[in-house]
Amino acid sequence: MTNLSFRRNRRLRTTDALRAMVRETTLSVEDFIYPIFVVEGENEKHEIASMPGIYQLSLDHFEKELDEVVELGIPSIILFGVPHDKDACGSEAYNNEGIVQQATRLAKEKYPHLLVIADTCLCQYTDHGHCGVVEGDYVVNDPSLELLAKTAVSQAEAGADIIAPSNMMDGFVVAIREALDEAGFVNVPIMSYAVKYASAYYGPFRDAADSTPQFGDRKTYQMDPANRREAIREAASDIEEGADFLIVKPALSYLDVMREVRDLTTLPVVAYNVSGEYSMVKAAAQQGWIDERAIVLETLLSMKRAGADIVMTYHAKDAARWLKETDNE
Repeated sequence: MTNLSFRRNRRLRTTDALRAMVRETTLSVEDFIYPIFVVEGENEKHEIASMPGIYQLSLDHFEKELDEVVELGIPSIILFGVPHDKDACGSEAYNNEGIVQQATRLAKEKYPHLLVIADTCLCQYTDHGHCGVVEGDYVVNDPSLELLAKTAVSQAEAGADIIAPSNMMDGFVVAIREALDEAGFVNVPIMSYAVKYASAYYGPFRDAADSTPQFGDRKTYQMDPANRREAIREAASDIEEGADFLIVKPALSYLDVMREVRDLTTLPVVAYNVSGEYSMVKAAAQQGWIDERAIVLETLLSMKRAGADIVMTYHAKDAARWLKETDNE
């Protein structure tokens, strides 16, 4: 047997220390962005039925959530607002006293070092649930850009560290970049939802953000899940327009796309581990069918391995605790 000519790759797997020495990909709490849903009112804390452990929070409960996030060492959050009042043009999105603007000011006042990312879209704020201005039954592009730019400037004025436009209108990055620069926010980066598919994995999020379209769907502006090359065109457009980060959404079923985007650019790539991915794991864990800790950490690691530098995930708090436990074992 000693003369057989084959590689003994298992040699590097024989002990924990060896495996750690040659490990190619690592997962850290510093990789995480934690999404938070903020609502108007007081003493409002509503668990989202389809997303166990995730809540809509009024500002008093949001403040407590911030304490926990910071204590766990999670470096950044992304805010999604759920307003009381909605209209055809989503005016609460760019209201300087809107719920996201209020939450941003609170977060930056209490924890200046915490990175606050503002999701920049209109769907939670419109009475029709679409991500832009509607004419007839079609979401029109250029008039939507004007409102998105206004929203971005309002969020930056409130103190948002990063603007994250998620609407998938053509030209949204350059429109927002120009508006931010003209308003004096030249150093506020844009974390673009550059590659965002029209995915069934968003279902629980629409419960959380109260953003289900009242007619039709979003397939005329979000991408067809069948398309891979189109993702490169979308990412390249946003790079040319001045994006500072590129988000791939969803993450788990689109790891091939994430690798394509990673190979395209040296910009930071963000994986959005979306609501449906989270909810499937939670449901299986509640049934006792899986080891939740092991599945979550393996899933998040797969996104890093596919090329993501940063992972936006509803699992962030649990994962932060588990990683700390691992470090202490």
